[in-house]
Amino acid sequence: MKRTQSSITAAGIAVARAVESEKTEGVRICYDPYAEKFLNPIFYQFTRFFIVSGYTERTGAGVTGFLVARCRTMDDLLQETLDDGLQQLVVLGAGYDSRAYRFEQLKLGVKVFEVDHPATQANKIKKVESILKKLPEYVTYVSVEFTQETLGDRLLENGFDEHLKTLFIWEGVVMYLNQQAVENTLDFIVHHSGPGSQVIFDYIYTSILNGSVRHGEVNRMRRARRFSGEGLTFSFAEGTVADFLSNRGFTQVTDLTSTELHQRYFDGPNAKRQVAWGYGIASGVVP
Repeated sequence: MKRTQSSITAAGIAVARAVESEKTEGVRICYDPYAEKFLNPIFYQFTRFFIVSGYTERTGAGVTGFLVARCRTMDDLLQETLDDGLQQLVVLGAGYDSRAYRFEQLKLGVKVFEVDHPATQANKIKKVESILKKLPEYVTYVSVEFTQETLGDRLLENGFDEHLKTLFIWEGVVMYLNQQAVENTLDFIVHHSGPGSQVIFDYIYTSILNGSVRHGEVNRMRRARRFSGEGLTFSFAEGTVADFLSNRGFTQVTDLTSTELHQRYFDGPNAKRQVAWGYGIASGVVP
């Protein structure tokens, strides 16, 4: 992304969460009451129109479904780990993630780190100060350029404890990195966090990234790259991410497909909604 520009992609994803959060309990897939507050009102209303009018679904069927299912999946894992004694949370490429502010249990002694690109994080901090009136003391903001700086060094410099049971949430980031950055991050997690720590991240299939399978949303993102400065660069071939994580030392590896996400969350009034093929959510545990 552009060095002095906050992430346009992060803002767009926050719109999807905000629109979903407008729905009633029992209908919405995820709930993020802070998402709209992080956004410029004009940008929000303009982008929201494309979702509620159905245009987004026509041009990228199931993409919004995946985004809200991704948010819910990671929320559910965070709640599970909190109930199981989580000691530390690291949100990688935090963007406009609001988990640090909407999960009350995090305020009860859990160390929280939000890691992001300096420009996006600076804007995020201003928003948090405006919404909450002050920055929460339990959250540490760590600026890092994933492709140029070492995640481990920046975290350790800012008080990260490599002996604690930690959850690393890596939402909507991996596909914008290079392979070395992905491998370095996973290696840090498996070698520098306490037993039982976990990582969860989403990714796209190689067949979409290389164009062998046409995908409307990915094509749109390619066209918008000169404005956003954010281009898709990394992927996994379908069915290979579990071996990739296992080979790097993770255990209890999971790989959720779009079909599994739909089965997990989209029933009743949401049964006819789509979850786009070509995306997955992987997780692994530090032994």
